[in-house]
Amino acid sequence: QVQLAESGGGLVQAGGSLRLSCTASGIIRSIGAMGWYRQAPGKQRALVATITKDGTTNYADSVKGRFTITRDNAKKTVYLEMSNPKPEATPVYYCNAEIRTWTQGGSLAFWGQGTLVTVSS
Repeated sequence: QVQLAESGGGLVQAGGSLRLSCTASGIIRSIGAMGWYRQAPGKQRALVATITKDGTTNYADSVKGRFTITRDNAKKTVYLEMSNPKPEATPVYYCNAEIRTWTQGGSLAFWGQGTLVTVSS
């Protein structure tokens, strides 16, 4: 019913930049907060950044000043601009969105399939 499709992952050199995109599709009535999380092997999924519908952002301390989250409500898309990613930024990045569909009453959290970002030193 709802899908989140991520793109933009891949190999990036330390000190470089990379942009992730995530587009929601399906029977969407409205989208609330959207965000990016990352998960390294053997570790829990952790917040990277979130953005509300009106553009209020929140970042993990480890990425403040280097990563920027934005969204285009008309395109149902959230972006993560990663500048100077550190070698530890090699987990899988997951997109998340709070979505109301036309077939349910409240919002549910949906996740993308994940995209791998590998930072080479």
